Amino acid sequence: MKKKVLFIDRDGTLVIEPPVDYQLDSLEKLEFYPKVFRNLGFIRSKLDFEFVMVTNQDGLGTSSFPEETFWPAHNLMLKTLAEDCASTRKPRTGMLTKYISNPEYDLEGSFVIGDRPTDVELAKNIGCRAIYLQESIDLLKEKGLETYCALATTDWDRVAEFLFAGERRAEIRR
Repeated sequence: MKKKVLFIDRDGTLVIEPPVDYQLDSLEKLEFYPKVFRNLGFIRSKLDFEFVMVTNQDGLGTSSFPEETFWPAHNLMLKTLAEDCASTRKPRTGMLTKYISNPEYDLEGSFVIGDRPTDVELAKNIGCRAIYLQESIDLLKEKGLETYCALATTDWDRVAEFLFAGERRAEIRR
C-alpha cells in the first residue's frame, strides 16, 4: 500500500507567527498553534500519514534575522514535534524529490497543510491537495488556486475531522 503524506508548513500552521515582526527568532516568541499537538497526535495514531515539515525562512542569515537567533526556537520546535525539515524554498518541489514520482507514495491522497497561497501552490505542484489554514479562500481565488484547496479552516480539530472522514470507506457488495 502506498504511503500518504502530510506536508506541513511551519509558521502560521504549526506555530503562531509573531505579530511584531513575523520572525520566530527567540524562544520567547515560540507559541504553538492552538490544538496542534492533540490533533497531530490523533492523526499520527489513527491515520496512515507520514509527516514532512516544509518551511521558508525569509531573511534568514541577514542582519535583521541572524542565523544564530533562528536555531534555538527551531530546534526546540523540532525536538517538541520530533520531525525533520528541509531547507529549499516552497512552492518549488526540490525539497520533495524523495516523494515525487516514487511509487511508494500516494501523492493524490496526500495533503499540504499551510496558511499561505504558496502552500496551496506547492500542493498543486506536487499533485496533491491542500488544507488551507485560513477562514477565506478569496486570496486563492485571486491566484486561481481554489480548486487545489480541499479544506479552509483555522481549527486543527476540523483538520483532523476532515482527514479522518476521508479515511473511512464503505464497500457495498451484492
